[in-house]
Amino acid sequence: MTSFVRPADAGQDPFDEISRDYRPISTHLAITPPVSVVIPAMNEAENLPYVFKTLPDWIHEVVLVDGNSTDDTVAVARELWPEVKVVRQLGKGKGDALITGFAACTGDIIVMVDADGSADGQEIVSYVSALVSGADFAKGSRFANGGGTDDMTPIRKLGNHVLCTVVNAKFGARYTDLCYGYNAFWRHCLDKIELDCTGFEVETLMNIRVVKAGLKVQEIPSHEYLRIHGASNLRAVRDGIRVLKVILAERSNRARRGPRRKSARGVTVPAGRGEAS
Repeated sequence: MTSFVRPADAGQDPFDEISRDYRPISTHLAITPPVSVVIPAMNEAENLPYVFKTLPDWIHEVVLVDGNSTDDTVAVARELWPEVKVVRQLGKGKGDALITGFAACTGDIIVMVDADGSADGQEIVSYVSALVSGADFAKGSRFANGGGTDDMTPIRKLGNHVLCTVVNAKFGARYTDLCYGYNAFWRHCLDKIELDCTGFEVETLMNIRVVKAGLKVQEIPSHEYLRIHGASNLRAVRDGIRVLKVILAERSNRARRGPRRKSARGVTVPAGRGEAS
């Protein structure tokens, strides 16, 4: 096999056309896949400055899913990131918001970031590096070597450990963390995991279905910081029960599936999700 490079026109840099397809991360590293960051938010105007401050400037797009905020969440997002794509959530719940955001993404890689300031956007490079190196799903872990958390009570740590142990035993996974929302994946994974839940348990559902689909998962050490402003909607017992129900449903293959449609880009999503603006 032979290859050739077309001669450049006089005065034209032969690498100009190639470089337009790449996004520089540092002086010695660049990537070509466009990266979309999905941020579900409801009344997070005070936290968004901290969230956007850590996002790397080489990402392709930011998709903010607004859960009918009554504060200035949307206005603040547009001021901080003028090109932000705002999608108004028609349903309720974090799972519904993420599914809505995923459908609006145009990047090849999708990153999930919470809007409460607990995630460091500078870690995105580690997630993307794992994906371009061969992983299908880059799963954040607060308990992998190098990770940590400032925002888990002892009861939540215990519950997360127990549920993680159950998932590992039942599905053959090797996770060190289960209920964590900082993840990244190739867009094509959505066709294999078909998300269909609306609440906080969506993260557990994703973690289970990527294993069931035989996708290559790599854990990424991540540090979870305290929510900066406002109160969390998490409730340890209530949400733990919901996560357990998801695990049992997936184990018995009795998870209910709702009506679904294909988006313009071929992603399977529940019908009637959100509106972009």
